[in-house]
Amino acid sequence: MDIILIRHGQTGDNVGNIFSTKETVLTEEGREHIKRTKTYVDTLSFDRVYVSPLYRAIQTMELLGLEGERDERIQEIDFGLFEGYSYEEIKENFPEESKLWDEDYINFPTPKGESIKMAYERVTSFLEEISKKDEDALLVCHAGVIRLALSWVFDNLDYYFKFRVDNGSVNIISIDERGYKFIKKVNYTLE
Repeated sequence: MDIILIRHGQTGDNVGNIFSTKETVLTEEGREHIKRTKTYVDTLSFDRVYVSPLYRAIQTMELLGLEGERDERIQEIDFGLFEGYSYEEIKENFPEESKLWDEDYINFPTPKGESIKMAYERVTSFLEEISKKDEDALLVCHAGVIRLALSWVFDNLDYYFKFRVDNGSVNIISIDERGYKFIKKVNYTLE
């Protein structure tokens, strides 16, 4: 079976290089990029579509001409009070918290948010659940979620920052009949 993961198109927050707010929407360039991604997605075969409930993912799904089931487990990592700020602004506005975050980015929950480990547990529970259905699935979600899913292939969260996931990219994880997980495609984009 295949799990196809598509990152939403470019947003204003992506352009501003800030930790995305929940309300951010696709830019015109992001919309155009997803239209190009659609030409590849139209060649893929899948049985079910899941989408993050965040609007940028829903916009992306609609531009892909798909309908899907919303699932909160595949929404982006909740950065809490850090949302809407660049990394430099976080360091300036939250000096103590950003220091703790830098020292243990995996386990430190952002203020009023979650840790990467908490998000990993949420995302992997979803992936384990859908992998038992033995049907090809397409997920429209976020960079953080896709990095977590790719780390799940290795059963090791230390891989989280080893992957680049561009807006509109297609990533595919395959699971064979023995349950062996492998990465079939990473960060595939159409320019």
